[in-house]
Amino acid sequence: MPAEAEECPGSVSAAAIVESSTNVILVPVSTEPRWLDDRQQQAWRAFYGASSHLLDQLDRQLQRDADMPHAYYEILVTLSESPGRELRMSELAELTRSSRSRLSHAVAKLDERGWVCRRDHPGDRRGQLAQLTDAGFEALRQAAPGHVECVRSGLFDRLTDDQVDQLNVIMSALAGGGTLDQRSSNGNDREPRGK
Repeated sequence: MPAEAEECPGSVSAAAIVESSTNVILVPVSTEPRWLDDRQQQAWRAFYGASSHLLDQLDRQLQRDADMPHAYYEILVTLSESPGRELRMSELAELTRSSRSRLSHAVAKLDERGWVCRRDHPGDRRGQLAQLTDAGFEALRQAAPGHVECVRSGLFDRLTDDQVDQLNVIMSALAGGGTLDQRSSNGNDREPRGK
C-alpha cells in the first residue's frame, strides 16, 4: 500500500490480509482502541509538543529571515543535493513527503521567484523535472546559516551527545529503519552543495 494511503492499524476500515496457498482472505482487525498508558501518553505529548514547537520555530525563522516557509526551504535543499540540482517532480514529492498537488503549487511559487524552473522530462512526455536555479541556490545559501542556528539552538544545544545518539536511534526507528544519515531523506541541517 502506498505511504499516502496507509491507515493506522485498528481503525474501523482496516483489515488484515492473510494469504493461504491460493487464496487471499481479508480478516477484520479489532476496532477496539488500544489506549495509551500513562507513560506512553506522557511520551506522546512530549514528542508532539516538542516537535510542533521546533517546527513552528523553524518556519517562523525562515519566514522572517529568508521570506520562505520551511516547505520551500526543504525543496531547495533536496534539489541542491541532487545530481545536476534537478529531480523528477514525483521523486521530489516523495523525498519531501509532500503530495504531488502541494509540491506542484510550491514549485510554481518557487518558479515565480526564479529559484526553481520546471521543464518537461526529455525521455518521458508525461514527466516533469524541477531544477534549482543559480538564484535559488543563492537564496538557499543565504538562508542556511540562520536555519542551522535555529536547529542548533532549538534542538542540539539542549541535548547531550548521548541524547543526540539516542534521538537518532529513536527517530530512525520511527522513520522505518536505518540511521537518518544513511537514507535518502534530505539533510536540512547541512550547508547547501554547489553544482
